[in-house]
Amino acid sequence: MSRTSRTALLAALGLITATGATATVFGTATAGAATPGCKVDYQITNQWSTGFGANVTVTNTGDPVAAWTVEWSYAGNQQVTQGWNATITQSGAAVTAKNVSYNGSLATGGSTSFGFNGSYSGTNAVPATFKLNGVTCNGTTEPTTPPTTPPTTPPTTPPPAGTKADNPYAGAKVYVNPEWSAKAAAEPGGTKISNQPTGVWLDRIAAINGSATSMGLRAHLDEALRQKGSGELVVQLVVYNLPGRDCAALASNGELGPTEINRYKTEYIDPIAAILADSKYAGLRIVTTVEIDSLPNLVTNVSGRPTATANCDVMKANGNYITGVGYALKKLGAVGNVYNYVDAGHHGWLGWDDNFGASAELFKQAATAEGSTVSNVHGFIVNTANYSALKEDHFTINDSVNGVSVRQSKWVDWNRYTDELSYAQAMRTKLVSLGFDSGLGMLIDTSRNGWGGAARPTAAGATTTVDTYVNGGKYDRRIHLGNWCNQSGAGLGERPQSAPAAGIDAYVWMKPPGESDGASKEIPNNEGKGFDRMCDPTYTGNARNGNSMSGSLPDAPISGQWFSAQFQELMKNAHPAL
Repeated sequence: MSRTSRTALLAALGLITATGATATVFGTATAGAATPGCKVDYQITNQWSTGFGANVTVTNTGDPVAAWTVEWSYAGNQQVTQGWNATITQSGAAVTAKNVSYNGSLATGGSTSFGFNGSYSGTNAVPATFKLNGVTCNGTTEPTTPPTTPPTTPPTTPPPAGTKADNPYAGAKVYVNPEWSAKAAAEPGGTKISNQPTGVWLDRIAAINGSATSMGLRAHLDEALRQKGSGELVVQLVVYNLPGRDCAALASNGELGPTEINRYKTEYIDPIAAILADSKYAGLRIVTTVEIDSLPNLVTNVSGRPTATANCDVMKANGNYITGVGYALKKLGAVGNVYNYVDAGHHGWLGWDDNFGASAELFKQAATAEGSTVSNVHGFIVNTANYSALKEDHFTINDSVNGVSVRQSKWVDWNRYTDELSYAQAMRTKLVSLGFDSGLGMLIDTSRNGWGGAARPTAAGATTTVDTYVNGGKYDRRIHLGNWCNQSGAGLGERPQSAPAAGIDAYVWMKPPGESDGASKEIPNNEGKGFDRMCDPTYTGNARNGNSMSGSLPDAPISGQWFSAQFQELMKNAHPAL
């Protein structure tokens, strides 16, 4: 898997995605210049309070060139945060964009385009001067008023035939599940978000074929082709049916027993792979998030840990989590338009020293099991169906209060990370050091980690003690980091968007907002889903949440079923606000 173009972007640390104000600048070369003339069209295609998207079209009006470099400088504090179809670097106000492998040649009169997202504050003036291969293109600008809605799926030129995109989300729409969308739209105010893309959960064998009342995998892919049109489109699938699934949380136990690895392979993974390999769907970008909440259990919830469970000891001993993930990666990774992202927990699970490295090593073991290789892993996903804040702005892991480190606060509790963005970027670095692709991309599930509303802090807490400092300023308002079920006070997080930060392929809503994490009391069902006291609002906790109250909402249905009260809570507490 070649991902060199994104590696260059990441190394530049400055690059997002978008679809304006417009400037067209022309120029004639001075004597001896490499190209006699040029034209650059710079268009601000989207703009909002802190960011913008831009598209740049370069036209060579002189002799043919085999490679191009476009340069400009900003008059303000604009910073390129992510780009596509060019390798973009920035030093101070000066920006340099160089062609990538497939768009360097420009014939006389030939044009090519590249784009990027950026941040700014104050004004966002269009650059006045551009250079193409050192030749100044001077001219006038006539800005127009750009749209004010941040982009979620910016345009880009598709990669050459037969190759994968470095970031499948770049330049692509993302599939809107019509089943989820209809439920969301039926809720009061739900049309504000019912057009957002969410993951399609294949959490049992029956979900592959669907039923008279639910869409199967082919039905979703056919609908994706309809939504795709002539552009690029990503379909997000959650592959989630390991034998002995979720050994530490009964709410999402699955249909397969601990030893049923052969059924997992032949009745679950093989049929999914066969459908995805159908040439009918070759034009889709299919993102698979592989077996959430599985592998980390083999580190944190086994004998020798206070959080151990007998079920996790069984799964560690029989090796079927490792076997199952390796088999899934090999089978799905063999399909040319599939992008596998393996679940990597979240900072409130794996951020401690004795969990972090051991989990990364385990991910490597699974990625190379059953004949798979690390090349079958396009990236990792964190915070899936969880609530950890994307970025805590009011305290850092390096802060101290009266000589006491933030790491000693009851909330942080010696963790190395305070939020999901810092954890995801650190985990990415660790995984690359273990031999995963240097262009590895991370996804962060932001479906329920916004923590907005009236209670959202606007400043750090009082410096009386380290606990008042952290608790008064933290966005994440859970009682304990270990609480994971239908959390009271949670809100929708950042809207799905491509490449929002270095090393991050996308913020996604992999967990569809409004779908329950688990029942608040035991409810008989035919899906193999049990009752976990962590979903009971009266539960006083266990070692995994510091023996704290569960913080869960009452009257919840079994996992995956629609939970209207939770959906309304998420809408009310959304950040950014709806």
